[in-house]
Amino acid sequence: MDSHELIKWGLIIGIPLFILIFYRFILRVFFGVVIVPEDRIGLVTKKFVLFGNQQLPEGRIVATLGEAGFQAQTLPPGLYFGKWIWQYDITFQPFTIIPTGQLGLILAKDGAELETGSVLGRKVDCDSYQDAEAFLKNGGRKGRQTAVITPGSYRINTFLFSIEFTEMTSIPDNAVGIVTTQEGKPLEESQIAGKIIDGHNKFQDVDLFMNNGGYKGLQEQVILAGTYFLNPWFAKIEMVKMTEIAIGHVGVVISYVGSEGVDLSGAEFKHGNIVSKGQKGVWAEPLGPGKYPINPFIMKVELVPTTNLVLNWANARSESHQLDKHLSTITVRSKDGFPFNLDVSQIIHIPTTEAPKVIARFGNMNNLVSQVLEPTIGNYFRNSAQDSDVIAFLGTRKERQMSAKEHIGKVLDQYNVYGVDTLIGDIVPPESLMKTLTDRKIAEEQKVTYETEMKAQETRQTLEKETAIADIQKEIVKADQGVIIAERIADASVKKATGEANSVRLQSTAEADRLKLLASGDAERIRVLAKANAEQIELLAKANAEQISLTGNAEAEKILAIGKSNAESYKLSVEAMGGDNFTQLKVMEAIGAQHIKIMPDILIGGGGSGEGANGPISGLLGLKLLEEIAKKNEKPKEN
Repeated sequence: MDSHELIKWGLIIGIPLFILIFYRFILRVFFGVVIVPEDRIGLVTKKFVLFGNQQLPEGRIVATLGEAGFQAQTLPPGLYFGKWIWQYDITFQPFTIIPTGQLGLILAKDGAELETGSVLGRKVDCDSYQDAEAFLKNGGRKGRQTAVITPGSYRINTFLFSIEFTEMTSIPDNAVGIVTTQEGKPLEESQIAGKIIDGHNKFQDVDLFMNNGGYKGLQEQVILAGTYFLNPWFAKIEMVKMTEIAIGHVGVVISYVGSEGVDLSGAEFKHGNIVSKGQKGVWAEPLGPGKYPINPFIMKVELVPTTNLVLNWANARSESHQLDKHLSTITVRSKDGFPFNLDVSQIIHIPTTEAPKVIARFGNMNNLVSQVLEPTIGNYFRNSAQDSDVIAFLGTRKERQMSAKEHIGKVLDQYNVYGVDTLIGDIVPPESLMKTLTDRKIAEEQKVTYETEMKAQETRQTLEKETAIADIQKEIVKADQGVIIAERIADASVKKATGEANSVRLQSTAEADRLKLLASGDAERIRVLAKANAEQIELLAKANAEQISLTGNAEAEKILAIGKSNAESYKLSVEAMGGDNFTQLKVMEAIGAQHIKIMPDILIGGGGSGEGANGPISGLLGLKLLEEIAKKNEKPKEN
């Protein structure tokens, strides 16, 4: 293949390849054709104008009438003719994409001047800022815009608009969004927040808010949990927790906004205005337990317990409500000059219907405690202690507690508070006084102990005495029984002797009869002998019986005589010595006979005075008793 053929084939292949590679440039240069890709827009800059006005108006940077410069009209994706490279400069711009969860804030570089006092350009019909020419022709103003663009793709002319991305406004659960606007009418002098405006969709439609007369600044209206397309150039959001009113409480609303209402408290209540709901002042209707979207910058909710409330005047104890955290043990001084401390607990109750009056009077519960309860209770117990000494105060605690309840209850009634009860806790007298009282009490208890022990000893002595008397009485009974037994023994002996005599007589008669039968031959002799023998036996029997009878009678008489002698001797001794002395004598004999040890050994004295004392007689009786005891102890040794 020669060179001509190579050139030929080179042209055949090279020219189409060149055209294919540089077709856009070729079309643009030779035919003025512009092809805008599907994911781009064309931003047009006009270099000069062949015919007509070439200059933009003063202050303008984007042309809407074909002037030289940045053009408002953009080129959407497609094929365009007449855009000669020597007259137009085409810049391909990617679509503006707003991601999910964000929004686009618009800053216009060109347009009419903002109105005096305005900081945002009002919304105009311009297809979400995709039609820059319509924006400028419809009166769009330069600067920050009220409207925003939501997530999506937009053909934005970046020669005219700058886009700033920001996060959507999200209000979490149990929270409230407090709104402060940067645009709107100025607040009136008597207002601290803008009145509620309807129809602006929670401040998302800024232009509707302003068209309806919305105010600039803090707003009464709040926004609740959710996600919102809020323009941060227009509205600043501060999130606060919802106002929670616990069970057992009510919330008294103090509103700083609203119309001037009519006082509902009546002529007798002169401590503030109580108004209807929605008006400025203390609302007559408190809020019940629950959660409320309260704007804390325009309303204040004071919690008031409706259950029994316990307040402690004690250093070491405070309730969970912390209303008594500044209260301490009350120090008082008694009439006798002793200072002492006492703990007090006061139980109060505030009815739901009275809660607004309490707040209107005091402002909050802490003021109620510090301005009424603390001075009232403290002064009452200080005055009460000055009328009594410490000991009497301790002894009349119950009465003073009841008196305190009555007095404090009457005082609290004047402040729309019900006094349920007043309780006196620990009373701590001075340590020196307590030591004196303790010593006195110990001495009194010791006295009682000693008296009890003395009574026990007296009882024991009585027992010992009665025991000894009982033992002597046993001896006396034994002696009396001995006399009776001796008499009966004597009678038995007589009867026995008589029986034996009768028996001998019968035996003798039988023997005589037998001998008479056997010795019939010598009957007379035998009869005489038997008779003599019988008479002899009879005489012997009678003699023996008489002897036994005399002996028994003599023994019985002896025993009887001894018993009578002893009885007579006891009788004479009793008469001579007296019953008590004789008893003491026998007691001492019994103690000596049984070798009982008495501690301490008996000390005999001749003196003595007082009831029951016998002087010298008592001493002689004592000596006598000692002698008798000595004799009794010596006899067994001699035997």
